[in-house]
Amino acid sequence: MGVDTSPRAAEVAAQSLKRVSAISLFVEDLRAAKAFYRDVFDVDVVFEDDSSVCVKFDRLFVNLLEVSSAAKQVEPGAVAGRDAGSRFQLSIWVDDVDAVCALLKRRGVELLTGPIDREWGMRIATFTDPAGHSWEVAQELSRSED
Repeated sequence: MGVDTSPRAAEVAAQSLKRVSAISLFVEDLRAAKAFYRDVFDVDVVFEDDSSVCVKFDRLFVNLLEVSSAAKQVEPGAVAGRDAGSRFQLSIWVDDVDAVCALLKRRGVELLTGPIDREWGMRIATFTDPAGHSWEVAQELSRSED
């Protein structure tokens, strides 16, 4: 069976690259990470074993993977420690940042920034999970709010 090199096959392949299905976050404390994601985001655990917990956000899977197991995933690269600083930020677009921030505070989340309005037309707030991964909640501001 050969590889399909038709234009249609190429189009299908190109479209499939536009859908992020899963993200793996490397964590030092799997138990704390699982509790945080369940308590803060109210997401379901869809898979769990000794070294990982996978939760589902709508159509996106977030795999929380212990650092010791993560090393195998990124070989020959290295897993950076939490104190190395943020390398990316995950964003969730919401209808009302202030209401979401109030909910996050009730769930024990300490905000790092915000809510504040940004010059690019978004109202945002940021926080981190127990492993130091940066999260942002963002609301698009209408032109009348500028």
